[in-house]
Amino acid sequence: MAEPPLEQMTPVEAREMGLKYYVPSEFEIFSSRDIDAGGVPARLYLPSAEKNLGLCVFIHGGGWVFGTLDGHDDVCRRIAVQSGHAVLSVDYRMAPEFPFPTPLEDCLTATRWAHENAASLGCDASRMVVCGDSAGGNLSTLVAQHSGVPLKMQLLIYPATDGRCITESYRKNALGFLLTAPAMQWFYGHYLSGGKGSADDPLVSPLLAIDEVLAKMPPTLVITAEYDPLCDEGEQYAQKLSSLGVPTSCIRYHGQIHAFLITADFLMTPIWRSRKLPTRFAEHALSN
Repeated sequence: MAEPPLEQMTPVEAREMGLKYYVPSEFEIFSSRDIDAGGVPARLYLPSAEKNLGLCVFIHGGGWVFGTLDGHDDVCRRIAVQSGHAVLSVDYRMAPEFPFPTPLEDCLTATRWAHENAASLGCDASRMVVCGDSAGGNLSTLVAQHSGVPLKMQLLIYPATDGRCITESYRKNALGFLLTAPAMQWFYGHYLSGGKGSADDPLVSPLLAIDEVLAKMPPTLVITAEYDPLCDEGEQYAQKLSSLGVPTSCIRYHGQIHAFLITADFLMTPIWRSRKLPTRFAEHALSN
């Protein structure tokens, strides 16, 4: 039986639907444990017993409304093992119970805490990156913009960068490719339900940040999917950073849809079943 469109669900129903498709990871890792990151729940993944590891702060997607540490557990395990560095996955509070700016504030708090307490985690505070997918990509680049933490890079996977939802890819990919244009309106409606932000706010739409802020971004990798309403805004963000002198790479995965990173087990293409994540760029950044 097909699920109803997301925009016809309540947030609770949407979260319950997501849990139906959760499959525990069998990908082996040295250790993982839940910790308190300055009052924000988080999960620390270690690929080995080595000390002074680089640290990736990971911020999960889910439209600021759903998504869990467990839902991105497999991704975080693979990033840690394939890059050889620690991952701290942030369990930020979500809308509509905690609308903007609470999710962002939680991510800023956790990132600053991680920088201040890196040594106690077995990590090197001078080798930190931030990574996130979708709404997590939105929060990740806002962390890079406003946390004050000196990051080695940011890895943004099909990020939401423009809440105005006005790009050509919104028109071309409005329906039929998992994430739809109406669903994005549903997400933003819940995220901004507290009345403290708008689509024109750079803290909601990082693409709209002033050049002075964007020019200070760390080296950046942006990943987009061809059949994704968010494709154009992710690439526009990469182009803007590059034009301001930020070392930036942008990779479009042709033939793919939004959320392909966490739905690999449901896709038929063998390359995605191998689940080889784009961690070489992160490994290079953290090792220098």
